[in-house]
Amino acid sequence: MVSTPSPGSTGLPVCRPAASPRSGFSLLELLITVALMLVMWVVFYGHGSRSNQQRQLKACQKNLQNIYLALEIYANEHQGRFPALAGARTSEEVLAVLVPKYTSAADSFICPGSKDGKLASGEPLAGRRISYAYFMGRQLAETTNLLASDRWADTKPKPRGAQVFSVNGRAPGSNHHQYGGNFLFVDGHQETQPVSASEDLAWPPEVVLLNPRD
Repeated sequence: MVSTPSPGSTGLPVCRPAASPRSGFSLLELLITVALMLVMWVVFYGHGSRSNQQRQLKACQKNLQNIYLALEIYANEHQGRFPALAGARTSEEVLAVLVPKYTSAADSFICPGSKDGKLASGEPLAGRRISYAYFMGRQLAETTNLLASDRWADTKPKPRGAQVFSVNGRAPGSNHHQYGGNFLFVDGHQETQPVSASEDLAWPPEVVLLNPRD
């Protein structure tokens, strides 16, 4: 069948532009994209991410080194003995003696990987919360023993393989989320420790491990 051109037409085929495909994002697609980008940023760069906590572990080592210098000065003035306080139950109670007499860097007592509140320079530790555990009862001569560390999950001795720090990023022991923590030894050197003890961690009865306040 031959089609008849409509009246007034030229008889030539009429070319109509093809419908162009839809371009650009809808609002929903844009929101989904932004949400995915946000999730990826949190995973790779957020507070609890591995990469962020690896950086904070390094910064934490600088804090512990500053604390060690203050402890060493104290010990040299007290017959080689580090601070001790009878009946102390938290590390703040004992380490409070260091600020401001032996160091004014109160901010060094707050782990950068933790969510503990900041301390101002020279601010006394009494009544505040710090981030680090302390082995009370040590002496300078005990060079290979632990002196301080990131907050422990609890204060019990640990056989090899036992949990030292948080396993899920929740307190206690979560200074570095679920990525372990730092150990400071009496001779001043430091080691990064995974969540579980890489060797037996024990101490004599005269030494007491004190965690910070809850």
